[in-house]
Amino acid sequence: MAVNYGSKRIVVGAHYGLRDWLSQRVTAALMALFTLVVLAQVILSRGPIGYDKWAGIFASQWMKVLTFSIIAALLWHVWVGMRDVLMDYVKAVWARLSLQIFTIVWLVGCAGWAVQVLWRV
Repeated sequence: MAVNYGSKRIVVGAHYGLRDWLSQRVTAALMALFTLVVLAQVILSRGPIGYDKWAGIFASQWMKVLTFSIIAALLWHVWVGMRDVLMDYVKAVWARLSLQIFTIVWLVGCAGWAVQVLWRV
């Protein structure tokens, strides 16, 4: 009887693979483009950069929406990265779940803070 090693590959884990890899790259690219947009606005502004100029950059509604979209991309980027790190390195299920819950609560709090800062709620 012939033994066929490797014909039944067993893969463990959450099977996120390509989706996680792609979401990390897309969110990173969006954050890089946003950084370039903000840098261009800062460089092209005239006079000294103070609070008034900085607040003026983020005063328009389109910039607030763009900024919050990038914050949402940042939060997703962080969640995917932390979830993968926790799945890879924290073997105890109770500890991993606790850390994931803490991460979710922290990220939701950061999103709330971002809304408060952008729209002065």
